[in-house]
Amino acid sequence: MQKRPTSAELKKGGVILVDKPYKWTSFDAVNLIKITLRAKIGHCGTLDPLATGLLICCTGEMTKQISQYQQLPKEYTGIFHLGASTATYDLESEPMDFKPFEAVMEQQVHEAAKQLTGDIMQVPPIHSAIKKDGKRSYDLARAGIEVIMTSRPVIISEFEVLSIKLPEVHFRVVCSTGTYIRSLAHDFGQLLGCGAYLQELRRTRIGNFDAKDALTPQQWKDLWKPAVTAKEGE
Repeated sequence: MQKRPTSAELKKGGVILVDKPYKWTSFDAVNLIKITLRAKIGHCGTLDPLATGLLICCTGEMTKQISQYQQLPKEYTGIFHLGASTATYDLESEPMDFKPFEAVMEQQVHEAAKQLTGDIMQVPPIHSAIKKDGKRSYDLARAGIEVIMTSRPVIISEFEVLSIKLPEVHFRVVCSTGTYIRSLAHDFGQLLGCGAYLQELRRTRIGNFDAKDALTPQQWKDLWKPAVTAKEGE
């Protein structure tokens, strides 16, 4: 468990490791801590609501370091689901375009992972926060406006297939900032010819910071609320 700095230390400047729960937005996770501590706070690298795992949060003067933390490589574990695709590349939308996956061989799965390792060009999901003409691409997509996303370079330094239990492929990925694991799932399915979407995702590491050392927002609140209340009552 993380060593707990004093509330005064955090107001001045510190780093908190947060384990974002499933279906929480990154904003909601950070906001609960902000309300409890009443300190300036920001996070380094947004996680989608259906993803869990590590958020690095900076408080006080340390918020000036957010951009440095954002550039650190990230590690994820998760599950690709073969045999279908979704508009969002994950389970935020309903699976569609079902295709047979039973003939996919283990060698093909490992070869697809190999092809998506290294310096690659990746097209972000249309349903993402990337801005096109000043508007979020997901807002344009939801409004039925055609959006053309531009490919960009990302680095997949490690892509390990942990297990294959068709239609599920369990994986571990280490990648550069700006990588969309949802797009990786989509591209993985395209290479296999049967489609795929991201079924489950957890961010386990950012640089040398590990999710094992993080606490959920509620755990942080339970730790800090008594101390903050006592401070206010002095």
